[in-house]
Amino acid sequence: MTTTRGYHHGDLRRALLDAAGQVIGESGPAALSLRDLARRAGVSHAAPAHHFGDKAGLLTALAVEGFDLLAAALDRAGGDLLEAGVAYVRFAVAHRAHFEVMFTPGLYRADDPAVVAARTRAGAVLRGGVAALPGPSGESDRDALAAWSIVHGFATLWLAGALPPGTDPDPEVAARAVIRRLFE
Repeated sequence: MTTTRGYHHGDLRRALLDAAGQVIGESGPAALSLRDLARRAGVSHAAPAHHFGDKAGLLTALAVEGFDLLAAALDRAGGDLLEAGVAYVRFAVAHRAHFEVMFTPGLYRADDPAVVAARTRAGAVLRGGVAALPGPSGESDRDALAAWSIVHGFATLWLAGALPPGTDPDPEVAARAVIRRLFE
């Protein structure tokens, strides 16, 4: 007698998110298709839609995960703004696919409550480090925007390979030198 076992992938949601990260890391978000993800995961082409609905749903889940990972990375800096900036750059380099999706809100449902909550958590950690800086009160939102702009701009230039020749080849060392300018 032959027994047929039902198909069990394990954590298909995780496998699809990992495959999406790999595709985006290799070719950018435009190259992502649910059909290709299903093929990579070895499941039917309908399986990704079961978990995420559509491509925007999958990218929404990736953005939420990215903002959560970023908040945790910034939190580990312990309120030290310089280290938070370095942690931001480290996150961008280590989680390039998340980074690309997170900061291209047209790719996902930016108003999704899970995205809003995760983005708010990450922003609060960054603003907390900025609030500890000496300076006039009431400027913390503007200071947070300035600090974020510097580290985000640096991370984006690093990922694009657009920094000038002679920049330290270690992204953390190079970022630390740039971020220190905030304190001078």
